Amino acid sequence: MSEIQPIEVTLEAGKTYYWCRCGKSATQPFCDGAHKGSDYSPLAVTVTETKAAWLCACKKTGNPPYCDGSHKA
Repeated sequence: MSEIQPIEVTLEAGKTYYWCRCGKSATQPFCDGAHKGSDYSPLAVTVTETKAAWLCACKKTGNPPYCDGSHKA
């Protein structure tokens, strides 16, 4: 069984991103609306500086949307 790995992205300062919480989005780690009709909603994230980040794809992180290594447990 292979573990779901985090996804490296560049987040631009002042831009709002919508991190997928349901795991169904075809545009992981970002929301594409696949959660519609479920109890899930995306997490809005706005960063103050442009930076590289590892975003969680397993949805088990304790620090959403950032990977905290939970996929290894």
